[in-house]
Amino acid sequence: MKQKNMLTWAISAIVYLGLVIGGYTVYAILDSNKNHTDTHTATTNGNEEKESINEQAHNDNHASQRSDGEDSGLSDHVAHSENEVVTNVKYENGLITIDMKDKDQNPPELEISHEKIMHLIIVSADLKEYYHLHPEEKGNGMYTQKFDLSENSYKVFVDIKPKNLAYQVSPIELHVGKGHGEHEGNSLKVDTNLTKTINEKTVELTTTELGINKNVTLSFDTKGITPEPYLGSLGHVVILDDKGEKFVHVHPTSEEKTVFETKFDKPGIYKVWGEFKFDGKVNSYPFVIEVK
Repeated sequence: MKQKNMLTWAISAIVYLGLVIGGYTVYAILDSNKNHTDTHTATTNGNEEKESINEQAHNDNHASQRSDGEDSGLSDHVAHSENEVVTNVKYENGLITIDMKDKDQNPPELEISHEKIMHLIIVSADLKEYYHLHPEEKGNGMYTQKFDLSENSYKVFVDIKPKNLAYQVSPIELHVGKGHGEHEGNSLKVDTNLTKTINEKTVELTTTELGINKNVTLSFDTKGITPEPYLGSLGHVVILDDKGEKFVHVHPTSEEKTVFETKFDKPGIYKVWGEFKFDGKVNSYPFVIEVK
């Protein structure tokens, strides 16, 4: 009888142990599956979040490229905090000479912008004389242009696009002769009539609200006459403040319209030159506007 009870106890112990081991095994399997599922879910969500962030970054970058394209048409280069190209301008005996070097005294390599490697803008002290020239490259950072300047004080703007170098278009003083005017004290009068006629060709300027830090549209009505292509577009616009310090070179918003967009970061009086080509000749139409 005693042996029978011991046998029964042994069998019960074995069964109990088997149940414990089996239960633990099932629990472990279920827990493992749960962890695997949780890990898979976390990984998937993490990847989806990462892909979403990457996609948003791509979209933001793409939008930035659309709005700040490689050639936006605006040549004031305001974004650069330093100038890595040093430019000197001289005038003697009807010859304008431009000498430019980078910080290592090497001639910078320039990119072509609107069919020219350099746009040279020259204005007189009273902002009445205006010239848009395209000097020729002579090598070793030297560029020249034959042109007769009358005795006066000028500001010269060398509009270029150096490769891989920061560059900001800044005014360069140029004095021709002994008696010359000064840029300081320049008093421009705002035009009440924004219609100008040059060489029997009339152009009228209309604008959106002239405020600061907002997109401003400049529309030039050429009175039914389509300008001839000039430097890759239907026209060009150069804007200076009344002191001849702030320079903006703007190009049309499309190849088929004489419509331009720009921004003004400060209130004041500005002079606008709209350049359009008719009958093989480029006319520069001057307008004086006020930004409030």
